[in-house]
Amino acid sequence: MRLGLIAGNGRFPFLVLDAARGAGHDVTVIALKEETFPEIVDAAARPPAAAVHWISLGQLGTCIDLLKDAGVTRAVMAGQVKHAKIFDIKPDKTLLGVLTRLPSKNTDGIIGGIADALRDQGIELLDSTTFLAPLMARAGVLTRRGPSDDERADLECAYRIADAVAGLDLGQTVVVKSAAVVAVEAMEGTDAVIARAGRLAGAGARVIKVAKPNQDMRFDVPVIGVSTIEAMKAAGATALSVDAGKTLMIDGNAVIKAADEAGICIVGRSERRG
Repeated sequence: MRLGLIAGNGRFPFLVLDAARGAGHDVTVIALKEETFPEIVDAAARPPAAAVHWISLGQLGTCIDLLKDAGVTRAVMAGQVKHAKIFDIKPDKTLLGVLTRLPSKNTDGIIGGIADALRDQGIELLDSTTFLAPLMARAGVLTRRGPSDDERADLECAYRIADAVAGLDLGQTVVVKSAAVVAVEAMEGTDAVIARAGRLAGAGARVIKVAKPNQDMRFDVPVIGVSTIEAMKAAGATALSVDAGKTLMIDGNAVIKAADEAGICIVGRSERRG
């Protein structure tokens, strides 16, 4: 079975590539010139080699043609495309047709429209974590230390707000301190909103990253990595909550190690509260 991998930035696409090949899939990689790390070429060249095709953001028709020519009937989207890139996209005829039908050009709307266009051409978009189940965050305390009473109170205070923000498809991260919302993520990304919170409130903030209430696991799945912990350490943030079973931890053991060394606790929220 030939699998299509539509790769954004970060290490997520590399993990999917290796895991899919390890599961016996032939892989065709569609790499985005503006986003995908160039090292994907070297990674794809390792046996069994995967073909890599470079396209620009907006070339949806070319993407579909390349996947169909390769005999792809199933594909995975992996890696981030910075949300602000929406203002730089030069859509081809296929993507323009998708965009003109959308009532709102938020993340879910745009990528959902692209998924529909792929499906119409006989290409099923799989959950982006299909091959990475071991890297999904577990429930409970994930680090050596659990949250203090103050940290736990801040996390509990922030869940309702974070869920509401995610439900509006604005962002997935909220930073709080002493029961006050310090920063809410929009298009800038997790690390940037953590840095902004550090500038505003100083040390002692808590970071809450959530999945959307009806998270479509095919795209825009919450992801944390060592860079998340580094951003928290630089900002003086002390606790991180993620949604268990919905959040991908890139290099999970390294994330936990970095958090332990920084004195940061990580917890996996097991269920959404009403």
